[in-house]
Amino acid sequence: MPLEPSTIKLVCFDLGGVMIRICRTWNEGCKAAGVTIKNAVSSEDLIVRRLKAHHLHQIGQLNDTAFFKQLAEATDNIYTPDEARLIHDAWLLGEYPGMNRIAEQLLASPSIQTGVLSNTNHRHWDAMFGPDNTPSAAFPTPGRFQHVHASHLLGLAKPDPAIYRRFEKLTGFSGAQIMFFDDLEDNVQSALAQGWQARLIDHSGDVAAQVRSHLVEASLWQPDVLTDLVS
Repeated sequence: MPLEPSTIKLVCFDLGGVMIRICRTWNEGCKAAGVTIKNAVSSEDLIVRRLKAHHLHQIGQLNDTAFFKQLAEATDNIYTPDEARLIHDAWLLGEYPGMNRIAEQLLASPSIQTGVLSNTNHRHWDAMFGPDNTPSAAFPTPGRFQHVHASHLLGLAKPDPAIYRRFEKLTGFSGAQIMFFDDLEDNVQSALAQGWQARLIDHSGDVAAQVRSHLVEASLWQPDVLTDLVS
């Protein structure tokens, strides 16, 4: 579907899988945290229970203590709440190469604003953003954006259409004015249904190159300028 470049006023990013590299599986989280990988935690029932706990944590209905307890219980207590905390805290791996340079150019544009719409939780949010949503040392880029919104703060999570409508109300932008990057198909499809100019990012590929390509397609910059950004 062709983009409508003249309408784009806000470029919005998901965090995990677009701006930030994250663990994608429990075992990856164990490795990142230095926690021993144990058997018998990958049954469908246990995975569903962990996903439910994550969802409640992401919309602010579980505090950290309750969340880590539920995560441990959703491994049949093979892992302890302390181990669940270590895994959770190790989940964020750093910014994708090149995304900071693209962000710099967007922030320098007088006609484009920037934003974040992320399914996350306050513990990860605190790691990515300093006080008052300012840049953090480990994750300096997202805190520079003008409009930063998250599931745990809104009490809503993607792909619920309500979170996109809430984002529109908070930012003052809507529909085709918003260009949105996310790494999950359901979230992209829901954004498209709201009229957003949403694009799917493959987190396993060159993320900055994909974002750059979509920005070129939208005629926000010339290709040679964007090539220089990530060279």
